[in-house]
Amino acid sequence: MSEIVTTRQQTPGDLQRLDEAPTPAEYLGRMLSDRPALRIGTRTSPMAMAQAGTVQRLLDERAGVASEIVGISTSGDQWMGDLSKLGGKGAFLKQIERALVMGHVDIAVHAMKDVPGDVPLAEGTALAAYLPREDVHDVLVVREGSKYRSLDEMPPGTRIGTSAVRRKAQLLKHRPDLHVDRLRGNVNSRIAKLDAEAQFEAIVLNASGLRRTGLEHRATEVLSTDIMCPPVGSGVVGVQCRTADTAIAEALRLLDDPMTRTLITAERTMLHGLQGHCNSPIAGHATMTGDGQLSLKGMVFTREGGKFAYAQEWDAPDRAAELGAYVAAVLLRKGARGIIDGIPH
Repeated sequence: MSEIVTTRQQTPGDLQRLDEAPTPAEYLGRMLSDRPALRIGTRTSPMAMAQAGTVQRLLDERAGVASEIVGISTSGDQWMGDLSKLGGKGAFLKQIERALVMGHVDIAVHAMKDVPGDVPLAEGTALAAYLPREDVHDVLVVREGSKYRSLDEMPPGTRIGTSAVRRKAQLLKHRPDLHVDRLRGNVNSRIAKLDAEAQFEAIVLNASGLRRTGLEHRATEVLSTDIMCPPVGSGVVGVQCRTADTAIAEALRLLDDPMTRTLITAERTMLHGLQGHCNSPIAGHATMTGDGQLSLKGMVFTREGGKFAYAQEWDAPDRAAELGAYVAAVLLRKGARGIIDGIPH
């Protein structure tokens, strides 16, 4: 005896109900709608606030989630001395991570170049989203009234200011006749000091940081990545949350850029493998090649740039972590460990 299967014809009402099924973003928006606006923790510098503003806008556009920005003044922002005395770049993260873990904020926004590679994230947290990578180039900013516009125009002994040991090492590698000194502070304050005090003829800053603060017009020269290899995480904003907050984590995944995650995975795996400290001039830059391969360039320098280790390797994009570990191993074989250990903490 044959089996009789009965079916019911779809009605216009059924089709309407299917069309009205919530999208993932709408579903998450409803899950989070019965709670207060998400609190976005960030540093208080103009650039950091601009980054948080981008996250706030994307949360609204892609997830329909309301949020508010909570500025947190960190010890790294308040201290104008050597960062190593505060424990390195982690000084920019400690208070923000503490606020996240203790529930004072719901998510934390970081410039990934400031997230150390040798210190794990706070337990129970994860970087749930990386925004699309912006310009990684460093640029030259000359003081108002300067007659120079490029590094090559500047005579021997010209004073250049920078806050990064990586920049100092590469500037002196390219132009050992320059005089490079430390200049700390946020982007706005560094440019203000450059113009007001005339201590330096120029400073070197990140292009995307200038853009976020509306000061891109001050750049007079874009430095090629051959002269100034970027730091690990350059141009990338990361968003951290508590792993137990699954609805928030899912909302943040709507902001995540898969290509940027691939690039960051390669770079940060390399950085972790090198186990450098805050005074280690380390550069790392991952890119996609024209034929679809993942490329990773890594460099480790002495403080004055006179000695360095260099490696560049390629692999498939789905092997980003393996590529990062391999480049770190190649650098260590080429003497990176001795260079790093020879630099005082």
